[in-house]
Amino acid sequence: MLQWIRSILFIVQATVAMPVIGLIYAPWAMFSKRGAYGACHAYSAWCVWTAGWIIGLRCEVRGTPPEGAVLIAAKHQSFLDIMLIFHALPLAKFIMKREILWTPVIGQYAKRMQMISVDRGKRGKAIAKMVEDVKAGQMEPGQLIIYSQGTRVAPGVKAPYKVGTAVLYEQLDQTCVPVATNAGYFWPRRGLYRRPGVAVVEFLEPIPAGMTREPFMALLEERVEAASDALLAEAKAGHASD
Repeated sequence: MLQWIRSILFIVQATVAMPVIGLIYAPWAMFSKRGAYGACHAYSAWCVWTAGWIIGLRCEVRGTPPEGAVLIAAKHQSFLDIMLIFHALPLAKFIMKREILWTPVIGQYAKRMQMISVDRGKRGKAIAKMVEDVKAGQMEPGQLIIYSQGTRVAPGVKAPYKVGTAVLYEQLDQTCVPVATNAGYFWPRRGLYRRPGVAVVEFLEPIPAGMTREPFMALLEERVEAASDALLAEAKAGHASD
């Protein structure tokens, strides 16, 4: 019961903090993209800090976050892994579903940072537009993040990897950094309960540019799924020992 109360308190304060931080940074963000990035880094840091002392959830980034222009293909389980990846990178640019742009605060800041929106209902046309938008944004190189399964997938659940990642890998001719996580075990897609423990986002061994599509996708899925399963087992073992 106590953890339920802590979880609800955390969600309430995190929800209130978003518009507050958004308003504080708004004057800077209106004139500079750096201001928009600053606001989102501040909110991510706030959530990570408050999660530690309110719900007992520590957050950890493993591996080496890249600093140059790379493609990042990440496992997506929770809103938490978005914040951890974003906060670990100097110039993150997410590929996201178009509906997010209509979300209060988040949508306005996503537009200001020129995130890439995708209409998932249009499939082939969506991939073509995604590639076009990504190329248009290459004037300012950064770390382009795509969720290879296209949506949040619960820990331990298998779901196919979408071809969009391979298309970008081929078109951009950049190194791809796979990312694994167990964040969804502690912060699930639905519900109010937040588990205590150690949530991890792990940057894995980079995949060099130049591989053909099928071997690339097979290697990407193998690395991300194996590492995410290992992190899930680690999380469960930590709970069993408490």
